[in-house]
Amino acid sequence: MMEAPIAHTAPRVHICIDTTDPAALAPFWAAALGYEIGDSLPGGTYVMLQPPDETRPVVYFQRVPEHKTVKNRLHLDLRSKEPEVLIEYLLALGATKLGPPQSGHTCKSWQVMADPAGNEFCVCDESGLC
Repeated sequence: MMEAPIAHTAPRVHICIDTTDPAALAPFWAAALGYEIGDSLPGGTYVMLQPPDETRPVVYFQRVPEHKTVKNRLHLDLRSKEPEVLIEYLLALGATKLGPPQSGHTCKSWQVMADPAGNEFCVCDESGLC
């Protein structure tokens, strides 16, 4: 591993999700993550979700002209001690299940889902390593 040339503090992570309609997608993720809808730029180019504390990343939604067409190269894993309850809550918010629940050696179980814009994410049983 390459050593950093100058000592620095670890960067704070912000997550940016592309979407054709930031204002429409932000409420789903605010409810799913327990965040508050924060600032937005004029014209709806960006909408920010404010985390409940500084230990969690800020999430932004960025307006892009194209719709999602292929599988995400990066996705969120939502870990829960009650994954079935969380899945039902997310379905009521507008998420969809993508296939049957999965299990394997690296995770007790997980359900692949999609948000209302089609972005994949997983709901994982918190007791696993997923």
